Amino acid sequence: MAVFTVRDGALQILLVQRGQEPYLGRWALPGGFVLPRESAGVAARRELAEETGLAADTVAGLHLEQLRTYSDPDRDPRMRVVSVAYTALVPDLPEPRGGGDAAHARWVPQGRWEPLAFDHDRILADARTRVGAKLEYTSLATEFCPPEFTLGELRRVYETVWGTSLDPANFRRKVLATPGFVAPVPGAARLTGGRGKPAALYRAGTATAPHPPLLRPEGRPA
Repeated sequence: MAVFTVRDGALQILLVQRGQEPYLGRWALPGGFVLPRESAGVAARRELAEETGLAADTVAGLHLEQLRTYSDPDRDPRMRVVSVAYTALVPDLPEPRGGGDAAHARWVPQGRWEPLAFDHDRILADARTRVGAKLEYTSLATEFCPPEFTLGELRRVYETVWGTSLDPANFRRKVLATPGFVAPVPGAARLTGGRGKPAALYRAGTATAPHPPLLRPEGRPA
């Protein structure tokens, strides 16, 4: 599972430190083997809870989607292993703790990701690309936000994932132009630390995609 969040102003990935061979002590994406009576999706959530110490109800509520299948013959030195990778976009969660086969677990900011065990660097890169693209054509950016958020907080999700700055007024216009992308919280506002009146609060709406898409600026880093 490649689980991303935005915290402390940076895109971060959930990593676990392996507590056994192969790659003892190396950092890796959380994961494990599917039990005989499990689906891949059920196994993904179980392993995520076991290896990170996150509460089962928290893991059950995550937006977890299948990324792709990895089947190169030599990707695991123990045996032939075919892995079904998932990616999740989550709001800021509590600090994880190691469990199961993981000695430790932690959130790691982008730019500080060490070379990972197995072929997890490739999986992470694929997941990173998927997340960036999903923000253009879906409303999943709200998955990074708390239940109630300002448009400034939502904009910073896009800026953090895409690695670029966006014009606040233009972003606001595009978001509010899509009916159901966000829904205002009546009478609610939040102080933002800047000058002027408090910013209005919104919730995720019922729309699954912005129209037109919120494309990242041309020539900017993806």
